[in-house]
Amino acid sequence: MAQRNINKFIGTGRLTRDPELRALPSGTSVCEMRLAVNGMGRGGEVGYIDVSAYGANGEACSRYLSKGSKVGVDGRIEYGEWEADGGGKRHSYSVVANTVEFLTPRSEEESEQPADEREPVAA
Repeated sequence: MAQRNINKFIGTGRLTRDPELRALPSGTSVCEMRLAVNGMGRGGEVGYIDVSAYGANGEACSRYLSKGSKVGVDGRIEYGEWEADGGGKRHSYSVVANTVEFLTPRSEEESEQPADEREPVAA
């Protein structure tokens, strides 16, 4: 029986800054976020994970999420490696999101925004 590699990340946390949306040379949108996740270390410390969401998923994240928003992320882990300025190799792990669930209740998000930045509500 062949052994399969499983590359799966599922986690929840809060965004440490506003999402940043940019376009790749191909025209595809990518939204980059940083997620704070509790309990990642031995003593239950907070860990930080870089998350990228592509296409319509990323555009929605950019539009509706902000610093402090609670999200659930389902995706795959990606490994990166590069040469450091002072020599030697550096590496990092990040997550490419398949789905991002918005977990902050809408009423909580609205109460954090100044009244002039809220979207109008039809009566």
